[in-house]
Amino acid sequence: MALDRQRIVDEAVALLDAEGLDGLTTRKLAARLGVQSPTLYWHLPNKAALVTALAEAILDQEFPELTPPGPEEPWQDWLSELAGRLRRALLAHPDGARVLSAAQLCRKMAAISELAMSTLVARGVPLRQARVIVLTVERFTFGHVLEEQAPRPDADADAMKDFDMAAFTEQHPTLVSGIAEYFQSDRTVDDLFHDCLAVVIEGAAAKAGTVS
Repeated sequence: MALDRQRIVDEAVALLDAEGLDGLTTRKLAARLGVQSPTLYWHLPNKAALVTALAEAILDQEFPELTPPGPEEPWQDWLSELAGRLRRALLAHPDGARVLSAAQLCRKMAAISELAMSTLVARGVPLRQARVIVLTVERFTFGHVLEEQAPRPDADADAMKDFDMAAFTEQHPTLVSGIAEYFQSDRTVDDLFHDCLAVVIEGAAAKAGTVS
């Protein structure tokens, strides 16, 4: 099979899924493709270009098309759904948020931002506020997924052996109670994401003075 950019990116996504971003090296990628590393540089000149191509591929899977909200759909609901889809795209691959954060210029991400900002402006949100709202929603989403995808210490690891949960609870009673109360009614991390996102968007809408 001829080696082309699409084949390289497809194999890079598979390598990302298998080993995460830290395991994605040009040496390993070349080995999977059965070529020497310099051969890859004809199509992607360096790892930065490879990471950006990966970011494009990750977003293209969730956003093959970009469409504005319907005329009767509140922009708040549409923006919330857009952020939810962005989160799904990032979670679909190990280190997805790290990949997008490291991308130098992801054209698909730029297109998503352009659509979101232009939608808000068309609904009466001033340009500067539209940019801040969209940027805040995007960065919240990236930050939330970065935390979701961060490696957790093994319960048996040395770092956890000296952890005293009773003492921690005594020192931070409201924090621990709040976490327990939130998740006691079968709420999930998905609910947490959307509840936090609602605070961001509803507050932004109130400040912008728009309701739809």
